[in-house]
This record gives sequence, structure tokens and C-alpha cells, in this order.
Amino acid sequence: MNNSTSGHSFLEQVRCGLHAFLHDCRGLSAVEFALIIPLMIPLYFGAVEFSNALTVDRRVTSVASTAADLTAQAEEVTSGDIQDVFDAARSIMTPYPNAGISIVLTSVVADEDNKTTVDWSCAQNGTAYSEGSNYTLPTNLTQPFSSVIVAEVAYTYSPPIVEFITTPINMTETFYLRPRRSLTVEFQGGGC
Repeated sequence: MNNSTSGHSFLEQVRCGLHAFLHDCRGLSAVEFALIIPLMIPLYFGAVEFSNALTVDRRVTSVASTAADLTAQAEEVTSGDIQDVFDAARSIMTPYPNAGISIVLTSVVADEDNKTTVDWSCAQNGTAYSEGSNYTLPTNLTQPFSSVIVAEVAYTYSPPIVEFITTPINMTETFYLRPRRSLTVEFQGGGC
């Protein structure tokens, strides 16, 4: 009789211990955190990088619009003026690296038949167009004997956090503006 009581008591203790173990919630949060954190860290860094990429893309657009706008405000420019435009436009990229940004400023003129050619072109970290070469613009941007200032900007964004996961992102923007004070912006002085 003594033997069966102790056996019953042992089984009762095991059952109670197992019940307590299965219903014990201590440490549950730590287990859930350990399961979720591998998903949350990449999502967080991905959101940060996506936000940075959008900011850089907006700045590339601002560089193109600023370069075209500053040039279109003048009646004539020199190579020094163009260098000032490049410097001002590049400063927009701060705090992102701006050493590799490519800016090409081009004055495109239309003849009496509205055929568009390059009047002058200057570039920083890019290739300028040859004077007199054909340049195709979107339709209805020019009329005979008018001109357009074209700013083309290219930038390669390398995400610093996920650089080992993804390749650099090439961003480009082209901005067109008509000169404000004259039909064309004349280029004075030597080459760019």
C-alpha cells in the first residue's frame, strides 16, 4: 500500500511539473523577440536605404533644375560662369558624395526649319556635345530661331549600409529651360 501511494505521488508530481512547465510564460517574450529580430533588422535597414535613395534622387533632380535655371537666367556666360553653376549645383548633393556627379550643360538652338543643333556644351565629369551636332529634343520645346538650355545630370548612388547586397543605383535627370532674357544664351570666351 505504501508502494502504490508513493507511485501515485510521483506521477502526480510529474503531471503537475509538466503542467507548470507548459503554462509558464516567463521567457516567452525573449523567444518571440529571437524569432522576429532576424526579419526586423533587414526591414529596418531596407527602409533607411530606400529613404536615402529617394532623397538622393530628389537632389539629382534639384541639381539638374538648378544648373539649367542658373544658366537660363543669363544672356551670356563664360567658362568661369559655367564653373560657378557646376559648383553651386554640386553643393546641393551635400552631405552625399558629389565627386562623381556628372553635369552636362548644353544650349540647343533651332534654325528656321526648327531643326535643333548644339550651339555650345560644357561638361563636368561627363562628355560635352560637339558644337553644331544634331540634338533631338522632346516635341514642341522649340520654335524656329529659339533655343533651350539642357542640363543632364547623372549620379551613381552606392548604398552604404547594404552595399554588399545590391549594386550601385544609377540616377539620371534631364531638365529643359528656355532662356529668360534673350532668345539664346551666348557663350563668350574659350572652351569649357
